[in-house]
Amino acid sequence: MSKTDYPLFSVFGIELEYMIVDKNDLSVKPIADQLILELSGTVENEIELGAIALSNELAMHVVELKTNGPAKSLENLSENFHEVILTVNEALKKFDAVLMPTGAHPWLDPKKGIKLWHHGDRTIYETFHRIFNCSGHGWGNLQSTHLNLPFANEEEFVALHSAIRLLLAFIPALTASTPILEGQYEGALDSRLLFYGTNQASIPHISGHIIPEPVQSIAEYHAVILQPMYRDIAQYDPENIMQNEWLNSRGAVAKFKYGAIEIRILDLQESPQMDLACIALIVEVLKDLMKCVDLKSSLTYPTTGLKVVYDEVIYKGFDAQVTDQELLTLLKCDLQAPCTVKEVWQALITRVSDRLKQPEKEMLHLILEHGNLAQRISQAVGTTVRQEVLFNVYQSLMDCLKRNVMFLP
Repeated sequence: MSKTDYPLFSVFGIELEYMIVDKNDLSVKPIADQLILELSGTVENEIELGAIALSNELAMHVVELKTNGPAKSLENLSENFHEVILTVNEALKKFDAVLMPTGAHPWLDPKKGIKLWHHGDRTIYETFHRIFNCSGHGWGNLQSTHLNLPFANEEEFVALHSAIRLLLAFIPALTASTPILEGQYEGALDSRLLFYGTNQASIPHISGHIIPEPVQSIAEYHAVILQPMYRDIAQYDPENIMQNEWLNSRGAVAKFKYGAIEIRILDLQESPQMDLACIALIVEVLKDLMKCVDLKSSLTYPTTGLKVVYDEVIYKGFDAQVTDQELLTLLKCDLQAPCTVKEVWQALITRVSDRLKQPEKEMLHLILEHGNLAQRISQAVGTTVRQEVLFNVYQSLMDCLKRNVMFLP
């Protein structure tokens, strides 16, 4: 999103990351540069494909599709993304390759080698790799959906940040899509986030508790969140390459350069239709929270309390328990602790249902009924992972991406 002081919810920036895989055996193919060359005639970091842009990522087997500038509405974005996916898949035929959805490849072992982007100015990538060794799942095997929401001034920033902070712990229950890594169940529905939270553990301030700390001003955000990580990484970064707000790896990060907050903990879904249905719900719930919740009171709610919910949600999804009545009261949910995260989402969806389009309501109803994508993948694979079954399930997921529909086992 470019910086032009857009007010709250006036525009949206959405990014969807996809794996490039061999169409025959589904192994990753590190050919993002060849794909970009095929589409544009030259190897660049970003190319425009109408309403959607395509860019490289750290790993050569991943590409990012994103709104080409701030989108004024969520309307038609599912179709716009899907059209470009079809275009990309057509170009990938030359390489016997295709795009695969979900938040992680189910049997890739990144320790055996991940090819990193090696074109143009790659100083930042190389510095990350030198400091953190970008060969694990948290670097080379994670595909997420990012939602960028604007703020025009400090008051809007504080209000938006406070609302996002309250909701963040509950989001993975809705969007988890990574129950299997290296061909086996990890025990968590959102295995991607297990690695996301630990890939920079050597400098804890970078990701913090994933849930951002409460702040009452932009200056406090710099003092509490950004400056400690800049200080801690300085000894590894004598050229000050990493002294930038993009170093922040919390689940939602302020991008003051663009006047936006980016929510980063959504696993990629099986199709843009599903990504956009989840995004539409999150946007409407955030609007609702900013109207009906005492966000000043929320600033006193401990980050550690939200982290407890987040940690359980990563493993149990909708079945995670909320045991703190104060949190339910803050969210204005007419529920009694203990209750499940599914009950929280049902209450939130009911509150905003009249502002959702019918197809979105239908998709969200099916998610509540059949489970998030991680649960549906697990149902299709069964209790014991067999490679041939896993292969067929992910072929089905790729078919959902091509048809822009929901996966139901």
